[in-house]
Amino acid sequence: MLNDAQQDQLLLSLFATAEVMGQQLTQAAALLMVEDLREYTEPVLTAALRSCRIEGGRLTVATILKHAQSADGRPGKDEAWSIALTAADEIETVVITSEIQQAMTAATPILRLGDKVGARMAFIDAYARLVKTARAEAAPVSWSVSLGFDPGRRVLAIESAVRMQLITQQAGTQYLADLRIAPITSDGQAIAGLLTGSPVEASPSLRKKIAEVREIVDAAKARNERLRLKKAQAARVDIYLRKRKARKAIAAAQCKEANHG
Repeated sequence: MLNDAQQDQLLLSLFATAEVMGQQLTQAAALLMVEDLREYTEPVLTAALRSCRIEGGRLTVATILKHAQSADGRPGKDEAWSIALTAADEIETVVITSEIQQAMTAATPILRLGDKVGARMAFIDAYARLVKTARAEAAPVSWSVSLGFDPGRRVLAIESAVRMQLITQQAGTQYLADLRIAPITSDGQAIAGLLTGSPVEASPSLRKKIAEVREIVDAAKARNERLRLKKAQAARVDIYLRKRKARKAIAAAQCKEANHG
């Protein structure tokens, strides 16, 4: 939830964005919008307002929420179903959101009957409802690890989740501690060493697999960095617009004072 200073900042950003989009917000309307939006984080709202300016049209709470919610980190329905199917394989370890876990409870009985199409429909319907509810409550996405039977894949999945910042380093280390895995093979020790910081030489095949995972993660980090730079640029634009509005207000006041003088 935004603090008082952040709510004031949002209020100014709403006025500036409305001006850019050719609208004039009343103070009462802007305050109501702040009330509806204050449960979201400042970076999410900054990005959402920037998307509104780029998209054009009218600035409404619904439009801002559409962009804010699409950037909350929750997978789309097709990606969520793919994750759910992977999680259904008891060998695999996957990182999963709470909504995917809950939606899978509706789909699992149908999937066990062999009706994959029906299971997908049930999953997507439940997932859409759960995500809609979570977003209406401005609940942040919550990722957790669903453990499979393969010990080696457990460690690799946890390490990947940490690198992709889906779970924290502390959480990843705790998962490994809870597993109490005692790596026997050199490859097992090498995988565990990625988190513990105690590197062990891995086999060529494992090194190749780890390199592929890191390449995917690095690409994701690069995308996140580009997004961060865009957000920073949007913030600078907002500051410029606020300063320009303040200068206009000061100039108008000075002109009015001069005319009365």
